[in-house]
Amino acid sequence: VFPGNCWAFKGHQGQVVIRLPAQVHLTAITVQHITKDASPSGTIISAPRDIAVFVSLLGTSVDTDREEETLLGMFTYNVEKDPVQTFPLKMLLPKAFSRVKLLVKSNWGNPWYTCIYRVKVHGKMENQKASTKGQD
Repeated sequence: VFPGNCWAFKGHQGQVVIRLPAQVHLTAITVQHITKDASPSGTIISAPRDIAVFVSLLGTSVDTDREEETLLGMFTYNVEKDPVQTFPLKMLLPKAFSRVKLLVKSNWGNPWYTCIYRVKVHGKMENQKASTKGQD
């Protein structure tokens, strides 16, 4: 994680849909930004602030052209805390998903762009339960 080596989008709002390599029972999401000390300007106003996490049901319904989403939680990334922040999801669904949507609703004051340095999705892969049978 180096200053400027981030996913940046114009303005203070943006979204990304992350396609996971497998179906996952989601439990938490981690968002990372740089620290004030690492920032050349000494500020991190480009950090995301209010974030919503959705699962995408694209392709799971009969009408595959229509995207359906379920909100799993809304969180605030706090620039005064650790740069790596993990948010347990408020709604845990019994179904596994392969698409996660991260919607950034605001940042900490930068009017031109918002930066995200790292996003981690936590959970258990759907096939992990079956693959652990017979193992110690």
